[in-house]
Amino acid sequence: MQYLLFVGTAPDGKTIDEHVAAQDPRYMEIDDWVDTMDGSGKRIIGERLRPPTDATTVRVRGGELVVTDGPFAEGKEYIAGFDIIEAADLDEAIDIASRHPMAHVGLIEIHPTWPWEG
Repeated sequence: MQYLLFVGTAPDGKTIDEHVAAQDPRYMEIDDWVDTMDGSGKRIIGERLRPPTDATTVRVRGGELVVTDGPFAEGKEYIAGFDIIEAADLDEAIDIASRHPMAHVGLIEIHPTWPWEG
């Protein structure tokens, strides 16, 4: 099954190294995490996202197109990137997400995909 991982920022703006340094033996640098997941065939694709100031929100209300600069929601945390992974089940997806460096300082939100049928 495929899962989408939303990679959320650290709300206090600290770097990963300031938070973890060597506190967690499972911690990997982002390049190591990507190489490990790509090498295992678990990571299908992933990219960083430009900052929220570069986002555009599109809505249609009452037949009218409403386009807004910036993100849908305002907050200290924002989605900074994504990965699509292949995992046998949610437990494996949680294990993969827990090894992502941003899980240590930001957040990883896991969404199972729901493929179109037909």
